[in-house]
Amino acid sequence: MTTIVRNLQLVRDRITTACFAAGRDPASVRLLAVSKTFGAEAVADAMSDGQRAFGENYIAEGVAKILALQARRSALEWHCIGPVQSNKTRLVAEHFDWVQSVDRLKIAQRLSEQRPAQLPPLQVCLQVNVDGGSNKAGLAPQDALELAQQVAQLPRLTLRGLMSIPEPAINFVAACAVHARARALFDQINRSGVLPAPMDTLSMGMTADLEAAIHSGSTLVRVGTAIFGGR
Repeated sequence: MTTIVRNLQLVRDRITTACFAAGRDPASVRLLAVSKTFGAEAVADAMSDGQRAFGENYIAEGVAKILALQARRSALEWHCIGPVQSNKTRLVAEHFDWVQSVDRLKIAQRLSEQRPAQLPPLQVCLQVNVDGGSNKAGLAPQDALELAQQVAQLPRLTLRGLMSIPEPAINFVAACAVHARARALFDQINRSGVLPAPMDTLSMGMTADLEAAIHSGSTLVRVGTAIFGGR
């Protein structure tokens, strides 16, 4: 058993334990393995233990890995979770399955226009800066409903939910409080009735705070260090 496989199993155990503690079905939380700065061989190692969804922060690096593993493309789900600049939207639209970091209408419009017609719609989450952290990307919570409505109307995109990366919290209770804000916003947008279909994905929680995120309603946790090691 490799270190990555062993780590994957430990992370899955953490997710299961956190779900039981929150009174949730472990099947309601997906694991996204964040493979940034690690090569295609590390992704293949994780694949050997059944992991299929991978997240990349750096677009060019992610595309290189996608191409390196092209022979197994149909078995993989690639998520862009880093900032997307206008000059990189075509790469994202042509190669990724998901983009979780949309925070401007202009970027969403470009992704929609550049998504190849032969590919399924690009799955999209809006990145929201729930705690107002000065070093974090994402739109302000009060702007999320309007952007969600606009993105949901674009062709070649499917709005799936919200993503957040709050500043590190001092303890479990504080982390839960911040994640609860994202959950409340997610519920508010779904209740608004302005979307053609309810959002189903709340992407929050990483290595240090996945338990708090799951307690607060996360449906997808993004874990890198606990699987692949320090960067």
